[in-house]
Amino acid sequence: MKVLITGATGLVGREIAELCFDKGIEVHYLSTSKHKLNETTIGKGFYWDPQSNVIDDACFEGVSAIINLAGSSIAKRWTPSYKQKIIRSRIDGLNLIYDRLENISHQVSNIISASAIGIYPSSQTKYYEEDETQKANSFLGTVVEQWESTVQKFSNLGCKVSIVRIGLVLSQNGGVFEKMSKPISLGVGAPFGDGKQWQSWIHVEDLADIFLFVLENKITGVINGVAPNPVSNSELTSVIAKQMGKPIILPKTPKFAMQLVLGEMHQLLFESQRVSCKRLESLGFVFEYHHLAPAIHSLL
Repeated sequence: MKVLITGATGLVGREIAELCFDKGIEVHYLSTSKHKLNETTIGKGFYWDPQSNVIDDACFEGVSAIINLAGSSIAKRWTPSYKQKIIRSRIDGLNLIYDRLENISHQVSNIISASAIGIYPSSQTKYYEEDETQKANSFLGTVVEQWESTVQKFSNLGCKVSIVRIGLVLSQNGGVFEKMSKPISLGVGAPFGDGKQWQSWIHVEDLADIFLFVLENKITGVINGVAPNPVSNSELTSVIAKQMGKPIILPKTPKFAMQLVLGEMHQLLFESQRVSCKRLESLGFVFEYHHLAPAIHSLL
């Protein structure tokens, strides 16, 4: 089997590429940076530039599946121009690939795309499964809705479509764990707001396994890429501190303070999504990290 990965040089992409290598799956990957095209630990690199509508068609040779992870980080201040970049970085690449597949001979039969649990409305009481029809009335909700709508178009090409809605990714190589553990290590960590907001998390190794599980078992539709036991923000903060042997001594950080510091992006810290992984488990997926404490311990 040969797969094409977009976003392969990112936190999740590298983990998936390594797992593909272990399983004997050949990897092609796309990069907008020409100096990253020779990273042989990932696979065989090909240049693309979605903004200029440029892609090397050789990237599709022998490829039967696409794993789409491309998208600019949402963990930067949301200026009007950067909000457009967040959207376009998720849409333009998919449209470019779609247009090329529509006009060349290829063997691509399915696409598995990253998405986000930010599509679910913020709630401290609801338990979200994949069949939820209500969408978040927020910037992130809009981003994810457009993202998924663009992926769904690939069914018009006869491709099977799979969407993995990802929660907070825990990794030692960046992401939310790095951002939370650093202030805790300095003695200035604290829960955000009342700390009751749900945080649906996933260990990066389990997330990579989920993508390969979906690929190898030809699972279609939406899958929630989260661990079985979501926690509150207070518990997440407390468990990280306990595993690091650090006390939490500061009071909870008020919402208005983070709004002043981060602007609209502060929503990331205060939205609450308690998300179910029952569909994934019912299909036979087995998590390595069911509970938060062992997951955090493994990162330390």
